[in-house]
Amino acid sequence: MLGYLALILLSMVIWRFIRARMDRVRDYRSLKTVTFGDESAVVSDKAASVISIVLIFVIWGAFTGSGWLPGPLHAPGPFVGQDKFTYTIEGPDGTQADATVFVSVYRQGEEPAPLEFDAGTGPVKNDSVEVQAYRSKLISWDANDDVTRKDGAKVVAVDGRAIDANTDVDVGFGRVALTDKGTLNFEPGQGWQMESIWLPAPDSVWRRLVSVSADGYQNVTLAEHLSYSLFRVIVGFALGALVGIPLGYAMGLSNWFRGWFDPIVEFMRPVPPLALIPLVIIWAGIGEQGKIILLFLAALWIMAIGARSGVSGVKITKVHAAYSLGASKWQILRHVIIPNSLPEIFTAARVAMGVCWGTVVAAELVAAEKGVGKMIVAASKFQDTDIVLMGIILIGIIGFGIDMLMRWAERILVPWKGKG
Repeated sequence: MLGYLALILLSMVIWRFIRARMDRVRDYRSLKTVTFGDESAVVSDKAASVISIVLIFVIWGAFTGSGWLPGPLHAPGPFVGQDKFTYTIEGPDGTQADATVFVSVYRQGEEPAPLEFDAGTGPVKNDSVEVQAYRSKLISWDANDDVTRKDGAKVVAVDGRAIDANTDVDVGFGRVALTDKGTLNFEPGQGWQMESIWLPAPDSVWRRLVSVSADGYQNVTLAEHLSYSLFRVIVGFALGALVGIPLGYAMGLSNWFRGWFDPIVEFMRPVPPLALIPLVIIWAGIGEQGKIILLFLAALWIMAIGARSGVSGVKITKVHAAYSLGASKWQILRHVIIPNSLPEIFTAARVAMGVCWGTVVAAELVAAEKGVGKMIVAASKFQDTDIVLMGIILIGIIGFGIDMLMRWAERILVPWKGKG
């Protein structure tokens, strides 16, 4: 994490150095004498956004050995190939003898390279072991020896360094441990790269995206998974907004409604939607209604609080001005309160939509047959991490797209935001 923060600061310094030496057309913000603390002078730097995304993918690819990155950018990977180490046994009479273990480490899905070695002719024979990268394997060193553990023989050193049940030995290309039963356990060096079952490479995720888009997953196309999730989110959010906005207006305009509903809203607001799943199952069963009810409850309280805050944020001078011009209560609601509260409502809508989209995975845990959450859960059971990661990325991209769409709608429908 500290390294990532250092990269952010370094990229910012480099980009500012480059930009200071580029001939650019400056906009009105460059004419401001005060920019620090002025929110209107702070906009998203597109270069920083591009660098951020590229940097994330480079780090991801570097620590997964992605084929999209050149080899020099890869972090040190796991040991793969052949090597050997020597162990020393001590017989019951105190005499010692050495033997060699020839090791072949191969990648998942590959066949191990054949090992050719001389077993030797002494009482302690050489051994061999074939192990997959990121895995470990026990070595019964005395299986072919004349003196065995049953005779009192034991391993006392590896590559000349003492070993016991509490001390491992690093042999350069892996670690050797001694088990309580006296066998050796060899674990090849893992390097810094993540195993694909924990974190697949970006190109692996892309290949699964292409294949699932073409062939589907568990007899359901990717488009169906996405459309079902979007349908549930949109319906749940729409119902939450339909009830929550009038409720928030009522709480902001009426003492009675504020006193009646404020304890309920403030009580339910901190309750996470996931905690409501058992109740939703009891109330609505495991059908489609239960998922929509869960998303409805996730959006309801956020929209109610947003509408209430929007009403509370209307400047009283505007209300007084409208009354002085002879406006009725309905006209004040229509021309003063609603327009001035819309920015807060749009902010609440963005938050509520994000919460709903994040909750849809949990909602689809309730006996769903289709949906992105269902796909992720099914893939996790079979350790298809690339599909799990693909689903997470799709959820993030679609959620980001929804947020951008709502920001665009806010700019179009509420052009007066921030203008007094």
